[in-house]
Amino acid sequence: MTAKLIKGTEIREEILEEVKAEVEQIKEKHGVVPGLVTILVGENPASMSYVTLKIKTAIRLGFNEIQDSQPEDISEADLLALVDKYNKDDSINGILVQLPLPKHIDDKKVLNAIDPDKDVDGFHPVNVGRLMIGGQEVKFAPCTPAGIQEMIVRSGMETSGAECVVVGRSNIVGKPIANMMLQKGDGANATVTVVHTRTKDLEGHCKRADILIVAAGVPGLVKPEWIKPGACVIDVGVNRVGEKISEKTGKKIAILKGDVDFDEAKEIAGSITPVPGGVGPMTVTMLMVNTLKSLKFKLGLM
Repeated sequence: MTAKLIKGTEIREEILEEVKAEVEQIKEKHGVVPGLVTILVGENPASMSYVTLKIKTAIRLGFNEIQDSQPEDISEADLLALVDKYNKDDSINGILVQLPLPKHIDDKKVLNAIDPDKDVDGFHPVNVGRLMIGGQEVKFAPCTPAGIQEMIVRSGMETSGAECVVVGRSNIVGKPIANMMLQKGDGANATVTVVHTRTKDLEGHCKRADILIVAAGVPGLVKPEWIKPGACVIDVGVNRVGEKISEKTGKKIAILKGDVDFDEAKEIAGSITPVPGGVGPMTVTMLMVNTLKSLKFKLGLM
């Protein structure tokens, strides 16, 4: 039996409609809307494309969106001063500095300069600590892990007591989603194992998983026979493995492959995310959720 597809594109639309409705209610009752600033340094094509998507999404939801583009040669001191300016701006609830930054700027110094209560990416050490403590301490979970958890919950997968195996230990996905899944609360309470490419008997660990989250960045790492029949498989990998000509446009487009062999895995898993169209669309979505949360914290609504 073919697995149920967990489509990020569909879940994204559900969440964005919920956010839009809540923004309208807050505007009507409190006279304010979420404020999001995206700071882009230089003209990296991938960064520009990603920022454009964030801007369009924020505008669609009725946010006050500010796009602050800076030249490639901006000094570190000037960029830090710009961040400080938005830290002090009462109308701004979320600050996003698009990475990568030019080599003459220390990424860590800039990200750590963002007010933790406006750090809607969830990468500031204060927010990492809040996430580790869990419960009421959490303000912003990192966007991709938050999206993964939403996909698991909205697909109907029971997480309480489930064996959850996370393949990958990055600070962006692996570590935070592992921590989130073992916390007390809805969409969590799982028994979590974190494995990686150096793990002995990687296959054996994966075979135990009721929920298998794969974020290793290695195309086809997890073989179909490693998957427990009926498991929920979340494939975070988006690996470029070649190019092809688009039938619609006639232009070259990337061939993308996940960390799991989708075609075979979907015949074993109970539910699975496709690549593309799975986890990817959820990242910007959860950025919008976090920005709305920031405003709600400020208004005492959370």
